[in-house]
Amino acid sequence: MARSTLRNAGFCAFVLAALTQAGGAEPAAKPNPRYPLPYPPKLPDGQTVVTESGPQFLKPGPNLREGVTIATVAPTIDFAFYPEQNYPGNPWSHRSDGFVLGDKFYSSSNDHLAPRGTAHLWEYDAAAKQFRLLCDTTKFLESQKAFPEDMNYRPGEMQSRIDLGKDGWLYYATDRGSPTVTHDKNGYRGEWILRTHPATRETQIVATFPIAKHTLPASVLDPERMIYYGGTAPGKDATNQKVQFFAWDVTAGKLLIQADDGPTRTLILSPKTGRVFWEGKMYDPATGQITSTKLPHVRSATRETPQGIVYGTSGTKADLWAFHVATGEVEQLGTAAVATNEYIASIDADPTGRYLYYIPGAHGGAAADGTPVVQYDVKTKTRKVLAFVHATFWEKYGYALDGSFGSAVDEKGERLFISWDGWRKGQPRGWESAAITVLHIPKEERAGN
Repeated sequence: MARSTLRNAGFCAFVLAALTQAGGAEPAAKPNPRYPLPYPPKLPDGQTVVTESGPQFLKPGPNLREGVTIATVAPTIDFAFYPEQNYPGNPWSHRSDGFVLGDKFYSSSNDHLAPRGTAHLWEYDAAAKQFRLLCDTTKFLESQKAFPEDMNYRPGEMQSRIDLGKDGWLYYATDRGSPTVTHDKNGYRGEWILRTHPATRETQIVATFPIAKHTLPASVLDPERMIYYGGTAPGKDATNQKVQFFAWDVTAGKLLIQADDGPTRTLILSPKTGRVFWEGKMYDPATGQITSTKLPHVRSATRETPQGIVYGTSGTKADLWAFHVATGEVEQLGTAAVATNEYIASIDADPTGRYLYYIPGAHGGAAADGTPVVQYDVKTKTRKVLAFVHATFWEKYGYALDGSFGSAVDEKGERLFISWDGWRKGQPRGWESAAITVLHIPKEERAGN
């Protein structure tokens, strides 16, 4: 296992700011017609975080469905742009589903550039209202001389989950910036499983190319048994073009199992048994066997609740189901949609298992519905919009919160952390930058806890 410490938080491989042509300096960079706005995105008056509250969050957005209620007490919401968006990405975005520990939210941002890009691992302290860059994946891998000389490829994304092991390290994986570049002409070999210690910012390589010529978009870590589970996407010239499931023993540093027909997006872990589930399948580390289940496609899923239930959705539809882990039964609960958009890529259960939180319109379109942030009560099977967040941030800060692939509830069920993809006013073609909000859930809206 290679070891190194990441100390420099910058990534300077791309210089797109205008330069003065003098004394051998580079000529001014040409404007990018797709992303014409200046970078980095900024808040007014040099602020890095702004806070909003008030009844405007309770004003219904367009297309609200019948039977959906609206909260009676408006939340307070903190807003910030991810740092280090210093040049146009393709576009800047987030993809990893992270988690909250105390006041700290762990997530990622990506420049999506290909064949050479990078991803950033972040810690956001909600109490201090400060970001801390934990790892620039490409800069770290270059420091380790991890790229073969003929490899014209640097991973431009991090799509895997970010999980905390019992050893105190954060585990995650790299991924492609574009599926068009993962081929032999670029010397593409595969991806890396990495780990970073949040206290020291030391980063280490856990595995190099664990599945040859496959990218690593899906994962979950069993933090007690220290097994890293993944689902892949095949590179253009991979011999095996099927999505792979694999289990990597972090402690022993070896592959436990690899099999066809793996998870495309999301895996479910049962902490008690260590079993992992995905569409129609289950792997039991005690037996080393994969068996069949009734589970449908898993696009989003909560962690297992105290009641032994995992809630999730399939595909791009907001048809909510409850997976009873012990029995393997799947219970259909009806739609979780509240307006036109249905696609849910991240869903979270509060610590009691009663309330679910999610944002429909993951891959764009949420702004057309007013960007509703939703609470689902599993006891009453009702949908409630906690806030319509689009109008406030568009009108005051010129930013459209338009889709989310990553969210997390804190350990008390009091705050919902959300990563966003969106765009600023003046951007002609949609997404171009990424942001974070922290929604403070009014106690009146979670009175059943």
